[in-house]
Amino acid sequence: MTEPNIFTQYLDKRNSLVKNKKILQSSYIPENLPHRDDKINEIAEIIAPSLNNDKPSNILIIGKTGTGKTAVMTYIGKELKKADPEEEKCSFIMINCEIVDTPYGILYNIANQIISDPARNIPFTGWSSEKILSELTSYIDEKNKIFIIVLDEIDRSFQKNGDDIFYYLTSINDKLQNSTVAIIGITNNTKFTDFLGPRIKSRLTEEKIVFPPYNVTQLQDILYDRAKEAFEDGILGEGVIPYCAAITAQEGGDARRALHLLRMSADIAERNGDTSITEAHVKSAKNKIEMDAVSEVVKTLNAQSKMVLMSIIKNTEDGKNVMITGDVYSTYKYLCEVTGTSVITQRRVADLISELDMLGIVHARVKSFGRAGRTKEIELSAPMNIINLLKSDELFKELENYKPPKQTTLI
Repeated sequence: MTEPNIFTQYLDKRNSLVKNKKILQSSYIPENLPHRDDKINEIAEIIAPSLNNDKPSNILIIGKTGTGKTAVMTYIGKELKKADPEEEKCSFIMINCEIVDTPYGILYNIANQIISDPARNIPFTGWSSEKILSELTSYIDEKNKIFIIVLDEIDRSFQKNGDDIFYYLTSINDKLQNSTVAIIGITNNTKFTDFLGPRIKSRLTEEKIVFPPYNVTQLQDILYDRAKEAFEDGILGEGVIPYCAAITAQEGGDARRALHLLRMSADIAERNGDTSITEAHVKSAKNKIEMDAVSEVVKTLNAQSKMVLMSIIKNTEDGKNVMITGDVYSTYKYLCEVTGTSVITQRRVADLISELDMLGIVHARVKSFGRAGRTKEIELSAPMNIINLLKSDELFKELENYKPPKQTTLI
């Protein structure tokens, strides 16, 4: 018999409403992907030649979070496996660059998925990237088939390491005699290609496919599809799924967020010991999620956006509650020097300030000086917990002894 514990009272009260919680996880890939048949068919048509030992084009897939990019590629990987069960013609390798974001780590994980000979395994550490690439290239060429390498969250590696890994992988075919490699990159950043050098851009973007956000009707279809497997009849109130879909469509059409909202609504109802899920539970879930939303946004900002936001924070600490772009840029350049971060142009910093404004982290308004031009007036609107969260970021560990530079205000 289980000893009395602090969880008993909560388990006794909890009423289980979800028969299969896995179905509501964003990581779950269903057999059917509503409203993505066109993208599945488009990508399948591009990579189908690999089953005839012909190299398909490289592809860059672009779309906001929650538009089905990863799900579609995972689904296509499964379909390739059905078409070629023994992987005699084609191997499909998928790497999440948010988890594995160094060139060595990416090459190691690719090798880990394709090298079956234990005697040729590549060590977790100790080799140079050039050596691991050479060994990997040699192994690939021996197999005389097509290798499709999918790099999910490809911009994460770029932010940290630049484009070296993309050059390695897109130029690998120059060294192959028998096999060929096709690269499929997946990114949430619609401006990702702007940062790539010419040598990479021309090779990586042979085919570009854009995934649009889901609209409210499409989100309802996705949620109804999952709900059939996740809930018994009568558990969901009639307005729950339309309400979840409407909220999510207004906020950008992120299917992951819609699923999270439905899952959280069910969880709140279970904790309350309720027998069904209603719109009131959705409203509670929405409020809870929004409390954490800004923190999550700040955590997932790229390095340059974090640097710009920290520059704004440092200006407020120096007594400037309202500042202009030139103030931010002067501080930004100094922080880049201290942290060893590459410096981008003032125009690009202004773009990042606009993005922070759209996220509600800062408030920026354009101020005109007539013939002298115009600039942005910027105010910080992030709460203190967000400021502290950013300050604890590994990127700013060198700023403990920060001393602000003497600034000359620029327009």
